[in-house]
Amino acid sequence: MVEVRTPISVSEAVKRVQAGAGRVGSELIPIEESYGRILAKPLIAAHDVPSFDRSPYDGFAIRAKDSAGASGANRVSFEVVDHIGAGAVSGKKVGKHQAVRIMTGAQLPQGADAVVMLEQTQEAAGSADAEGAEVRAAFTIRKPFEAGENVSFRGEDMRLGEEVLPAGSLVHPGTIALLATFGYEQVEVAKLPVVGILATGTELLEPGSALQPGKIRNSNGPMIAAQLRRMGVQSRMYAAAVDRLDDMMETVRQALTECDCLITTGGVSVGDFDLLPAVYEQLGATVLFNKVAMRPGSVTTVAVRDGRYLFGLSGNPSACYTGFELFARPALLRMMGAERVYPMQTQAVLGEDFGKANPFTRFVRAVYDGQTVRPAGFNKSNAVSSIGRGNALIVLPGGSRGFKAGDTVDVILPGMEEGSSVWKL
Repeated sequence: MVEVRTPISVSEAVKRVQAGAGRVGSELIPIEESYGRILAKPLIAAHDVPSFDRSPYDGFAIRAKDSAGASGANRVSFEVVDHIGAGAVSGKKVGKHQAVRIMTGAQLPQGADAVVMLEQTQEAAGSADAEGAEVRAAFTIRKPFEAGENVSFRGEDMRLGEEVLPAGSLVHPGTIALLATFGYEQVEVAKLPVVGILATGTELLEPGSALQPGKIRNSNGPMIAAQLRRMGVQSRMYAAAVDRLDDMMETVRQALTECDCLITTGGVSVGDFDLLPAVYEQLGATVLFNKVAMRPGSVTTVAVRDGRYLFGLSGNPSACYTGFELFARPALLRMMGAERVYPMQTQAVLGEDFGKANPFTRFVRAVYDGQTVRPAGFNKSNAVSSIGRGNALIVLPGGSRGFKAGDTVDVILPGMEEGSSVWKL
């Protein structure tokens, strides 16, 4: 008897998957190895930044009150009493109409409360000693300065004890800059899950094999492995399973002892050789859903056993790709405690007609240029070419009509470094 499946909405499917995600724990790693990982604890400021009042420009540190009355007709002069670079601290206290030549990043000298940028000055004759010999450089200015002008104040960026980044933040180059700023040599991040990949079907050949009548090469396995690598997640490839229940059960059981979750492709439909529904039943796994109101990939199935996900993705390449991005990737990120688990979503103008109507939400492989989006070519669920050519997914709501060029449509941008904390579609 053919199994009757009731489709649920994409949003409901996403919600069910997210609700079942368990954490994978954490580990300490060197900050130079932390790019792409997820913070397991908040990043707390270990000191004020800046940790002292400093100059953001090359110029001269002065007392602002000494510049009062300066104008084009009444240039005010200053005597340069010291010269410091970044990392140096002046031993001079700035007095009346005195200045310290200061470089970007250097600490403001005692007594000074403003910085005159170098381009705001005009060189003048220096001061002279008792015998009339010039001993100190001088400059003039033509505008008054306020106290605090052109000064970076202690703590204006970050304060001691402030939460700079919450737990769940992605570590990117800017995060590493923050860690280095506060002197971290190691950082606590979420462990990376180990994900098993199993492509099912007697029709599958390995990528290097010669084609044979009735056979196709296994493209889904390498594709999923690459999608995982894009996340920095490890994968373990299992031999393509033949369409025999006992063989498939043995492989799945082994994978579940070695991996945090298992992604299978193919075998989730209702044909005579689609055995994964029986595998889930024999395992005693809880099936979260087995049909989604979407094209491609309506037969996408997700089950959970002993806290481990089993993602049953379609054997059709485009459907497999889409199912991973919508369900597997966000779940893996949730397992790592990520704050932003959903793909980046935006809107764009449809660049050409898409006349094919469908009662289910359709995800169309597409090319997005920042303003316009258009299908990436051949777009049946078994298409491979459009995955290679595309960089986005057009989201077209189900209904009885097609879409016209110029319509505003929703767009998903897979693989962006940081995504969204909210599912908007």
